[in-house]
Amino acid sequence: MAKWMVYTKRADFYAIAERFHIDPVIARIIRNRDIVGEEQIDAFLNGSPDDMHSPYRLKDIEKAADLIVDKINGKKAIRVIGDYDIDGICATYILLTGLKQCGAVADAAIPHRIHDGYGLNENIITEAYEAGTDTILTCDNGIAAGEQIAYAKSLGMAVVVTDHHEVPYEIDADGRRRECPPAADAVVDPKQEGCLYPFEGICGAVTAYKLIQVLFDKMPEKRDDDLLDELLAFAAFATVGDVMELVDENRIIVRYGLGRIAGSENKGMQALLTVNNLHNKPLSAYHIGFVLGPCLNATGRLDTAIRALRLFMTDDSAEAAVIAGELKELNDSRKNMTLQGTQQAIRMIEESSLKDDKVLVIYMPECHESLAGIIAGRIRERYHKPVFVLTDAEEGVKGSGRSIESYHMYDKMSECKELYTKYGGHKMAAGVSMPTGNIGAFRAYLNEHCGLTPDDFEEKIHIDVPMPMAYVTADFIRQLSRLEPFGNGNPKPVFAQKNLRLIRGRILGKNSNVGRYVVMDDAGRQFEMMYFGDMEAWHDFLESSFGREESDRLYHGGSCRICISVIYYPELDTYQGREKIKMIMQDYCKGDA
Repeated sequence: MAKWMVYTKRADFYAIAERFHIDPVIARIIRNRDIVGEEQIDAFLNGSPDDMHSPYRLKDIEKAADLIVDKINGKKAIRVIGDYDIDGICATYILLTGLKQCGAVADAAIPHRIHDGYGLNENIITEAYEAGTDTILTCDNGIAAGEQIAYAKSLGMAVVVTDHHEVPYEIDADGRRRECPPAADAVVDPKQEGCLYPFEGICGAVTAYKLIQVLFDKMPEKRDDDLLDELLAFAAFATVGDVMELVDENRIIVRYGLGRIAGSENKGMQALLTVNNLHNKPLSAYHIGFVLGPCLNATGRLDTAIRALRLFMTDDSAEAAVIAGELKELNDSRKNMTLQGTQQAIRMIEESSLKDDKVLVIYMPECHESLAGIIAGRIRERYHKPVFVLTDAEEGVKGSGRSIESYHMYDKMSECKELYTKYGGHKMAAGVSMPTGNIGAFRAYLNEHCGLTPDDFEEKIHIDVPMPMAYVTADFIRQLSRLEPFGNGNPKPVFAQKNLRLIRGRILGKNSNVGRYVVMDDAGRQFEMMYFGDMEAWHDFLESSFGREESDRLYHGGSCRICISVIYYPELDTYQGREKIKMIMQDYCKGDA
């Protein structure tokens, strides 16, 4: 069971509510997100694209734009080199589209996940050189490609890096951290030393978008503000897909970008929405993160991400429909493979000494290497530990890691970087390649030096407000929507109520994986409550706490002896013009009665 914790942050919630015409509970949720002061609250509730940070605060961005303008005017060939995930695909599309709008001779290449690996490599650079490329422009990669960029420079090519990942560093003899950026002609990355950009949390596609903004400023005769709005939609898509925190500027980008995605004129985006039954429907960050985005990731995992780039670049609706259908089929296949891989990983943990480790390093030789990161994420969710999943590659092993909040994965990996042939990442996720013989030393070092305590492994659910369900109204739920988009850094608010009685229930769904219930509070008021979680664990809880007979009675005639406390959030259903409130149970425990 998770540990329930109630936020206790203080403020004058009634004064905030009166000032911004919101419910005091809404004011309390905003404070729970560490939004303080009238200026911050106003930006959170009412921020617009005009409030986004100036791209000119990014170090080297004018140098990069000036160089590109010279190349465009000189008809020099520019090749954009991206990455095979959502962020890399969207960043590549943004740069390539913006460059072509400015009249550039430009094309794009995206590495093959298995044959090329992440980011720049000598083969990709050689191919660009042999194709007559004058300038390489990276996106969502490049900051850790010092050797590869030096090779490109030795061939006489110019190199501009746009990235958002951590800058490689060394620890000198005095114990000081010294950054080692690549020797490119320009490096645009908000995380690099000396960069004055006020928010480091943007993704690669947003960094690319900022460069196009400056490029349009430098070439005003080519500027197209409608196109910039369209590109902002792709920056929003990538921000959610790359699991960036939805705070500060990212909140504005996603909030406004979601509407642009839903109404996009891009043939590929329209086809992707259609094939997923989302055409002409309001979109949330959930749809990007769990429905649309995985279709792009699937092509990079099981095929080639160039196909996803073609989806967005085509002007042919028929071609777009075909590609979108192929991407969805790939994602459906990926789901099945992920489920099988996750089940295998769980068996390996439970049947070995792995279950005692604080940092899980799981070697699965037969696993498709493109699924390692997803499986690592699933295992992290189950065990609430940092996880690496490693699998056989062409040379040694490759893998991906997913972390927990109290463990900075990239920094910890950097302490034993002599074990790897290649690595990169950030606090919450990382990728690594190493000789097979180093797996044991890797596992041993990370576990011996992790610094994690038992409290770090305990799942915690932060309750925004202990609030009776009777407080919820349709207007309150509509006010909750002002806090969207929800996601990393701005979680969906949750509430708690003690001592609800389960009156009756019904199992729904073709796989019997949904529960619908009527619950009653101490005053006799009844509410509809849904549960979409682990039904097997839920029924085990009911039987162990209240007995098999009472659990069966809940579904056959009704009960009144099952008393539980719940964490929930409210939703508003509208059907044929009628509104109905339902509560979604997130977690549960035995009540006091």
